Amino acid sequence: MTLSRSAAIRVVAPKVSNEPVGKAHGDSSTIAEISAGLLAPQASVSPKYFYDSLGSKLFEAITELPEYYPTRTEASIFAQHAADMATHTGPGMTLLDLGAGNCAKAASLFPLLQPAHYVPIDISRDFLNGAVERLRDRFPQIEMTPLALDLSGPFALPPEVGAERRQFFYPGSSIGNFTPHEAIRFLRHVRENTGSDGGLLIGVDLVKDHAVLNAAYDDPIGVTGAFNLNMLRHLNHLAGANFDVTLWCHVAFFNAEESRIEMHVEALAAHTVRWSGGEREFSRGERIHTENSYKYTIEGFKALLSEAGFRVDGVWTDAAQWFAVMHARVATE
Repeated sequence: MTLSRSAAIRVVAPKVSNEPVGKAHGDSSTIAEISAGLLAPQASVSPKYFYDSLGSKLFEAITELPEYYPTRTEASIFAQHAADMATHTGPGMTLLDLGAGNCAKAASLFPLLQPAHYVPIDISRDFLNGAVERLRDRFPQIEMTPLALDLSGPFALPPEVGAERRQFFYPGSSIGNFTPHEAIRFLRHVRENTGSDGGLLIGVDLVKDHAVLNAAYDDPIGVTGAFNLNMLRHLNHLAGANFDVTLWCHVAFFNAEESRIEMHVEALAAHTVRWSGGEREFSRGERIHTENSYKYTIEGFKALLSEAGFRVDGVWTDAAQWFAVMHARVATE
């Protein structure tokens, strides 16, 4: 359930979490990353930790909400312009789907894009493998190689992917989870893995009315809040933490100065959280920053792609220009 900030003022809760510290199931580097974020002056956690099995399902539910415009707006762009996009990508390519989730977006484009090889990439291995098994029955003519990779840092593709005609696909607004500097670094990693005969088809959320943005990330029935708070349960599993989800609430708002939506979880009462190798006392009202979602202008994102080494050769938007899909190729000297 999503609790408003005014509701947080009325909550009376114990000073310490009564939840026991559990066994950590993450590897040492994962636990170290989580610990460093929780101990920072402004506590934060990478949004990649949203996506355990339940988190992936909750995000699917978010995309069905009337307030969450990105999915349906992007879908309308694909419905209207996918044939034109296919002229830029060409048939028979290797389609690398970054942050593939349930693979539904890519699968809806298979008849027009006609990939020979589909490589969905996601951090949630079990969820991804289940999605690919269902797709293999529907599209037996397409070779499929699911990859469980963390895309928040440098990544390398295994030999079975093949080096020719790599077409990266990064729909949705996930590029907005990176700061502009991080986005350039990420896109440079993509460029390094693309090859001279490949490209990138990417979705970009555009700047729009702030009320529309705020509603999309703080829906009235609380699905986004559940998605945000579920991250705490995932941290309990990975780092052996003892987060009590009832002591936290969801907070989301548009930061106009930074041109980004921010999501946080906020402590409803002072209490101490412990995890493998660390602990922190959170005061009432203190927040853990869980996600940014940057919003761009078309020209601003073109400039970002250029700095990352890409050249934009196609842009498609909806009538209201709430969202854009761009195709880019590796820039040559």
